[in-house]
Amino acid sequence: MNLRLYNTATRAVEEFVPLVPGKVSIYHCGLTVQASPHLGHIRKEVVFDVLRRWLTHQGLDVTVVANVTDIDDKILAKSAEAGIEWWAHAYRFERELHDAYAALGCLPPTYEPRATGHVPEMIELVEELLERGHAYVADDGSGDVYFDVRSWPRYGELSGQKVDEMAAAEDADPRGKRDPRDFALWKGRKPEEPETASWPTPWGRGRPGWHLECSAMSGKYLGDTFDIHGGGIDLRFPHHENELAQSAGAGRGFARVWMHNAWVTMAGEKMSKSLGNTALVSEVTKAFDPRAVRFFLLAPHYRSQIEFSPADEQTRGSLAEAEKGIERIDSFLASAGERGLTRGRVGGPFWEAFEAAMNDDLATPTAVATLFEAVRAGNKALSDGDPGAADLYATVAEMTSILGINPADAPWATATGGDDLTPVVDRLVSTLLEQRSEARAAKDWGRADAIRDTLTEAGLSITDTPEGARWSLEKK
Repeated sequence: MNLRLYNTATRAVEEFVPLVPGKVSIYHCGLTVQASPHLGHIRKEVVFDVLRRWLTHQGLDVTVVANVTDIDDKILAKSAEAGIEWWAHAYRFERELHDAYAALGCLPPTYEPRATGHVPEMIELVEELLERGHAYVADDGSGDVYFDVRSWPRYGELSGQKVDEMAAAEDADPRGKRDPRDFALWKGRKPEEPETASWPTPWGRGRPGWHLECSAMSGKYLGDTFDIHGGGIDLRFPHHENELAQSAGAGRGFARVWMHNAWVTMAGEKMSKSLGNTALVSEVTKAFDPRAVRFFLLAPHYRSQIEFSPADEQTRGSLAEAEKGIERIDSFLASAGERGLTRGRVGGPFWEAFEAAMNDDLATPTAVATLFEAVRAGNKALSDGDPGAADLYATVAEMTSILGINPADAPWATATGGDDLTPVVDRLVSTLLEQRSEARAAKDWGRADAIRDTLTEAGLSITDTPEGARWSLEKK
C-alpha cells in the first residue's frame, strides 16, 4: 500500500503503515448531541467515510469507532430550557445524527459508544493520572478534578503552542485550579443539576469532562495505541491536545496519525451552533439532491475550507453544478446498463490516475477530475461501439462506489422507494417518451411539448441524450 496522509502531529505528509498488518483502527470524535447536525459536522463524517471506503477497497479490515457525547454542560442547559430530561434531549439529537449519516450515504461506524456508558473507564483513567501526579482534586470542595498541564512537558505538541501563550481553559470554575490552563477531567455535581446526570466517585458525585470521554472510549475499543484519530480542525485545540496529554500522561501510546478536516464556513465564519450560522443537513438535503450535497462536501480537498451560504449565488451555483455532475455520471452508467453492457476490468490510465490521487493524502479534487475524464471517455466509447467501454463502465462504477455516490449502491438504490410499482411506472413513462419521440420525428412540436409538460408536472425530469430521452424524479 502506498497511501500517504498528512499527520497534524508532525505537520507532514507521511507514508501510512497500519499498526497491525491488514487491519486499520480509526477513532473520530462524534457529535455532542445538543442540537441538530449541520454541514460543518457532517463534512467530517463524509471525509472519514471516503477514507474508510478507500482503505477497505485496498483490502484492509477497517474498524471505525465514533463516540457520541451525550452528557455535557450544553445538553444540561438546553434540556432544562426546553423542560425535558437531559437524556431524552440527547437521544432525540442522537437520532437526528443517525438520520444525517444516512441522508448523505455514510456507512455507520463499526461501533458508536456513548459517553454515559463508559463512566467506569473514565474514573479508572482519572485515578491513573492522579497516581502519576498529572492530576489533582480541587481543594475548594467542588469535587472537580483537573489535569495539571505543567506536569506534562509535552503539553502543546499537537497544536504547536507553548503553555504560557495559551488562553485559560473555560471548561470549569477557575477557583479550584492551580493554573488557569488546567482542564477539567471530572466535574463535581452542582446543586441545581439533576442527580441523574452524576455518578459516584472517590472524590464525590459528578460527571466526566468532555476531553476525558474520548480517551477512555478510544482506549477501551481500539487499545492503548491505534492508527488514526480524526476530527474537524476546530478540535485540534483544546480537545485533541487534551486527549493526547491525558492519554499519554497515563502511559498510553494513543494515536499514531492525527487527521483534521477544514471547516465549512458561512459568510467567512466557522459554521457553528453557538454562532447561530448553520445549515442543517435535514434542510439542505431537501433543497438539493443528497448525493450532490455529499459530492459538494467531498470534491474539495479535506484540508481545504468550504464556503456554504444558502443565499449566496456562488454556493447555489456550486450545488447546482454538483447536481449536474451527478446527472452526467448517472447518464453514462445508465446508458451502459441499458445497452446490456457487462462490466469489464477495473484498470487502465484513468484508474491509475484515480488511485494515485487517493493515495496522495485523499486528493479528491484530482480524483473527481479523473472520474469525469473517464465518464467522457466512456460516453465516446459507447457512441463508437468501442469494446473498451466495458472496462470504463467498471472503472467509473468502482470510482463512484469509493466516493460513495454510485447510484446502484445503498442507500441511493432504494432512495426512490424501490417498491413493486417501479417497473410499472417505468413502462408507462417510457411509453409516453416513445410517443413524444414519434411526435418530434413528425415535427409535431405541440404534441411533443405537451407530453413533456405532462411528465414535468408529474414531478419528473426529462433529459434528452443521443441515445434517447431519459427520466428521473425531479430534485426538490
